[in-house]
Amino acid sequence: MGKIEQRLNELGYQLPEIPKPMGFYKPVNKYNNLLYTSGQDSRDHKGKVGVDLTIEEAQEAARQSVLRCLASIKGEIGDLDRIDKIFKVLGFVNCEAGFGRQPEVINGGSELLIEVFGENGRHARSAIGSIDLPGNAAVEIELLVVLKEEV
Repeated sequence: MGKIEQRLNELGYQLPEIPKPMGFYKPVNKYNNLLYTSGQDSRDHKGKVGVDLTIEEAQEAARQSVLRCLASIKGEIGDLDRIDKIFKVLGFVNCEAGFGRQPEVINGGSELLIEVFGENGRHARSAIGSIDLPGNAAVEIELLVVLKEEV
């Protein structure tokens, strides 16, 4: 087990099973030293944030979505310690028009990445409201990461 997984365990998290694609796409797309994950939801948090779920529950959904992204990355490259930088987070929040607290929800995932990767976990980000998400998921997240140069 590498340092990143040890840090996750110290924080009380474990990587979930690698998610299986639900369509005709790759869970992770790699090009040179860039990896881009397909969107991952938490599977356990369903419904509209602010109606069916509290902000705190949605923040946990964001953390679980990030963990699913990291599990997908590990499945592609074998070791999360190969990640150099979390470059970008794209987060979608299932909510009604006028909700406006999407950044607060996605902060759950962003904070986890910074706790695990330190300054290399600090990233650019978009937090977008969506009228619906597949499977009525509360949150869906994609990661763009930079891998360490191989020597």
